[in-house]
Amino acid sequence: MAKGKGKGPKGKKITLKIAKNSIRISFDGGLRLDLSKMGITTFPKCILKLTDVDELDLSRNMLKKIPSSIEKFQKLRWLDLHSNQLEDLPKAVGTLQNLFYLNICNNKLTTKNLPEELNLLKNLRILNLGLNCLDSIPPTLGALKELKELGLFDNFLTTIPNSVKRLPKLEKMNAERNPFPESKKEEYVDPIKRIESLYLVQEKDLCSSCLQNCQGEKDKLNKFKDTEHCPSKKLSFPLLLTPNSTAMDNQEQWRLKEEHL
Repeated sequence: MAKGKGKGPKGKKITLKIAKNSIRISFDGGLRLDLSKMGITTFPKCILKLTDVDELDLSRNMLKKIPSSIEKFQKLRWLDLHSNQLEDLPKAVGTLQNLFYLNICNNKLTTKNLPEELNLLKNLRILNLGLNCLDSIPPTLGALKELKELGLFDNFLTTIPNSVKRLPKLEKMNAERNPFPESKKEEYVDPIKRIESLYLVQEKDLCSSCLQNCQGEKDKLNKFKDTEHCPSKKLSFPLLLTPNSTAMDNQEQWRLKEEHL
């Protein structure tokens, strides 16, 4: 066997110095550790020395696993893991009692590997489970009484538990593009309103099915724009992060282009 054959891609090594230089002050004065889009394939152990951060962004990498040591980040209020290759989450996520935002959209999570301990996140306001491989939603998520926004789009759901649909503070639930029976289709969400729940990813990070879905949504959006009363008015999406747009290989180039439009 040739040397290195069969091994996965070698990701970027994150040192403690790199991690410290990636800490920013968030809009509310907290500490945000931003390691998104770094080509990381394994959870960097060095960041366990930076557990006093309030926000942790590991999105748009190639992570397959989050270790149980995530429980050391007890101050975390905001955790973004979207657009990785996660197939499960550790039970230790349930110990992050200060968490109010959890984004695990666009991964490979199945219902079986979704930890029941998620129902312990009593302060959670926003939970995004979209673009995964979920065929059902645990009724125990009905324990998240503070939840205001829930993303379930692009999964394999045929129903949503009443305990979840009747959450007392739930204001927005996006369950589009799931195989619900015709008689039980979930409430339609306007495509313009749905955009804020979706994310910009490169085509290479999506499976063929997701690429087909994204192209279909892009076509629908273009048709919607053509029928607007003011077609000359360009739609503006601040902080746009949506797979409804075909991502350019160089995302920084894409952002610079948008800034000059």
